[in-house]
Amino acid sequence: MKERIIILGAGVMQGPAIRIAREMGLFTVVLDADPQAPWVSQADRFEQIDLKDKEGIEAFARSLKSQGGLSGIMTAGTDFSASVAWVAERIGLPGIPYEAALNASDKQRMRSCFEKAGVPSPAFTVLTGAPRNKADSVDFLPFPYPVVVKPVDNMGSRGCRRVDSPSELGVAVGEALGFSRSGRVIVESYMDGPEFSVDAIVYHGEITICGLADRHIFFPPYFIEMGHTMPTRFPREDQRALLDTFTQAVRSLGIAGENSSGAAKGDVKLSSQGPMIGEVAARLSGGYMSGWTYPYASGVEPIRAAIQMAVGRRPEGLSPSRSWTCAERAFISIPGRVRSIQGLEEAKAVPGVRDIFLRAEPGKEVRFPENNVTKCGNVLAADPGREEAAGAAEKAARSILIRLEAPNAETRAFLEGSGPQAPGGPAAFPPDAFTLGAGLRSALEKLPDPAPEGSGDLSLVPFPEFLSSGLEDYAGRGAAESLDAVRRITGLPLPLAGREIGDPSGTAHGAACGLADQDTGGGGKLGRAFWKALIRGGYQGAVYFLDDLLRRRI
Repeated sequence: MKERIIILGAGVMQGPAIRIAREMGLFTVVLDADPQAPWVSQADRFEQIDLKDKEGIEAFARSLKSQGGLSGIMTAGTDFSASVAWVAERIGLPGIPYEAALNASDKQRMRSCFEKAGVPSPAFTVLTGAPRNKADSVDFLPFPYPVVVKPVDNMGSRGCRRVDSPSELGVAVGEALGFSRSGRVIVESYMDGPEFSVDAIVYHGEITICGLADRHIFFPPYFIEMGHTMPTRFPREDQRALLDTFTQAVRSLGIAGENSSGAAKGDVKLSSQGPMIGEVAARLSGGYMSGWTYPYASGVEPIRAAIQMAVGRRPEGLSPSRSWTCAERAFISIPGRVRSIQGLEEAKAVPGVRDIFLRAEPGKEVRFPENNVTKCGNVLAADPGREEAAGAAEKAARSILIRLEAPNAETRAFLEGSGPQAPGGPAAFPPDAFTLGAGLRSALEKLPDPAPEGSGDLSLVPFPEFLSSGLEDYAGRGAAESLDAVRRITGLPLPLAGREIGDPSGTAHGAACGLADQDTGGGGKLGRAFWKALIRGGYQGAVYFLDDLLRRRI
């Protein structure tokens, strides 16, 4: 009879664990609250159980153990390492102590462990409610701004944001409380510097590092990971310092006991004060790193080792067999509802691309990401060369084009600049796709804004200063590439109308962009309003502008 293993979660991030366990000849019993989760059909047996219900999971595990045996329990990329540890400890399966798992699941406990052990980490305090007024915000914090506010018990950057002034604190705490199961929020002093992700296998006190990756974080005041690249580009001395801090943190939480076995995932920063630990989770990572990035880069499957330990075996196969680079890049959307998605086949055909994970789909609402679970999808590429891997992932991500439905109140509000503001901050959130300086903004306001009439073809009032600016959007598209995306999606030629407005530079830029300079008859010209939509919302904003315009002309 096959050995049985319980795997918590049947989502995309648990897919490699289910696949590898079956390859190892194990009988996979997969638990998830969602019977429609993507990997349910690949399990040997599925049970619908809420992963927060540790007592319910324990009762089910005991029944399996009494009905033919149960060799182990594990998870990867979920919030529920404490549920795994609870069951393992209660019924005598391999794992880490439940108290250690709690230390790694609750940020208040985590920071206290770091503080007690002298692990470099930010100062912190915990709230159970938002400050009632500005005076409370000022007097309350025992350290200066900026700070970071987050729920004590969630992952994926949900409810996490930077706060630069007392006027922002109450709103940020309220947002974080909405993501906290326990009703607690942690406020930490802000750590500057580049950020890194690290995975490790932990077996009987021995910590084996399974990859150190550069994280690419954008869109303040939130912390949105638009990708990561492995291995890190930083020097070996920095890597050693970062990993020393990480291993100190793992030990301080009690994960690396002499008789325990499990995994650890960490976020570390190389701050102006030296390496500082962000967080440590008692599991392998959920951001593609353990299941895809590190295996592509090194030939090592950390999840296989985690499964081996879960069923009482010594982890094997942790020595890298190659030294490649793997790059993961995300693609996102402005707010709205998806009408169509194109470019997937083109993206898949980019040399070096290994996987495309798509979260958005036609008919689904999308939003500009405020955390790492509201992105539209991810691309992974691998190559022996770092620039080649990163370039392939970025090119593929730019190839995927999401068209939004028109009309839509959220999209319209975003394009009109009436989206949510960062309270007390210097700029609106979400940010413009293209950030214009004062000179370009002045030139934009001087453009004519004719009202297109008739049913003929449309042409563009040239904006040569923008076309030659070198500015790029969220995904690295320049102005010309963005215009080309608009033309591809809509099927409209959209030539520049340089001669008609007496602007010879418009003709030159039109030729440079592959756009013919011609008279388009009775359709009319698109001026300042079109360019504002492109600048605010990228190719999506311009396509929405055209779709809404043409809808109203019919």
